[in-house]
Amino acid sequence: MKLITLNTFGGTVYDPLLQFLRSHQNVDVFCFQEVWHNAAGRTEHLDLEATPDENLFVTIGEQLPNHQGFFRPHAEDFYGLAMFINKSFPIFEEGETFVYLYKGFIPSNDLGNHARNIQFIQTEQNKKPIAVINFHGLWNGKGKTDTPERLEQSKKVLDHLKTISGDVVLCGDFNLSPNTESIKMFEDFGLRNLIKEYGITSTRTSLYEKENKFADYIFVSPGITVTDFKVLPDEVSDHAPLYLEFA
Repeated sequence: MKLITLNTFGGTVYDPLLQFLRSHQNVDVFCFQEVWHNAAGRTEHLDLEATPDENLFVTIGEQLPNHQGFFRPHAEDFYGLAMFINKSFPIFEEGETFVYLYKGFIPSNDLGNHARNIQFIQTEQNKKPIAVINFHGLWNGKGKTDTPERLEQSKKVLDHLKTISGDVVLCGDFNLSPNTESIKMFEDFGLRNLIKEYGITSTRTSLYEKENKFADYIFVSPGITVTDFKVLPDEVSDHAPLYLEFA
């Protein structure tokens, strides 16, 4: 199975992003963060930069005609997580669990302080159950260090993982530095941190000019055999796409 996780930057790098999607049709599962859906005329009360596509979820689907898309918002009902999985894979379950605040929480003039959820799909490969989990962790505008809210968020993600039988891929933009307790909790749970394991030094592109070039991670359970993992060079966001191939 081939997987890409990417924070889309809300579609800011628009044409290169769409070309990237068209050129990666052979990827089985995409996990996206910062996706808009039916947002036209509905964001005036939030402090947001303009987006080139207020229905990015539909546009992504048009570039991936062989994939089935699922959208799970966490800022009101128009901004959040999206997963696209090749239609050849069975979907046994698709859903979400909120890990910060609650579904329907409405932020007040601060998009960063919105609720956070994990989006999951239960499928199988070679008759083995696999859960793929998409995540965009809490942003607070004060760096990527531990906070009580982030520690509690990691705990709630782990609470969900404890309910899963079979292998797990957990990926996305965690908004965390590698040396935080919030990240170590996943390692202590027994997941392999591929960013650490492969010696990755940055998951950001040249469009991100701040310090601390970490944000994105892929964790896998011990039963998964990783055959390829890398940070792709494509500049389609201020985040780099992470590519995973596994059995």
